[in-house]
Amino acid sequence: MSKVFYSSFKVRYSETDRMGYLYYGNYAAYFEVARVEALRELGVVYKELEDQGFILPVRTFSIRYKQPALYDDTVTVETRITGFNGTRIQFTYQTVKNELVLNEAETELVFCDKTSGRPCKAPDAIAALIASVVSE
Repeated sequence: MSKVFYSSFKVRYSETDRMGYLYYGNYAAYFEVARVEALRELGVVYKELEDQGFILPVRTFSIRYKQPALYDDTVTVETRITGFNGTRIQFTYQTVKNELVLNEAETELVFCDKTSGRPCKAPDAIAALIASVVSE
């Protein structure tokens, strides 16, 4: 089992729809914050990665909704790095409220050269950090 990274959010009124639910599209933004903070906890600062000439565009994103989050709820996104082949990195997420799983999601990102936009290998030092927490 891979390391779990935790990010908590308070659902803001502006993030809800007419039903009072956290609008489904806003989960992608929560996952982005959770992913960036997970990498930061590992010692990988996304801005520094970009400054070194790398970007990490999202290749795939999928989500399964089970229960809604509501205005003023505090939710926690549990993030895991579940795959890494040197170029592609997979993340899984569970959004949880009071131990109730609200949704489960996956993303795959690709290390790319910032100038050409072409896929490339992650820098060795970063690859080692990521590999250290990937589930077997």
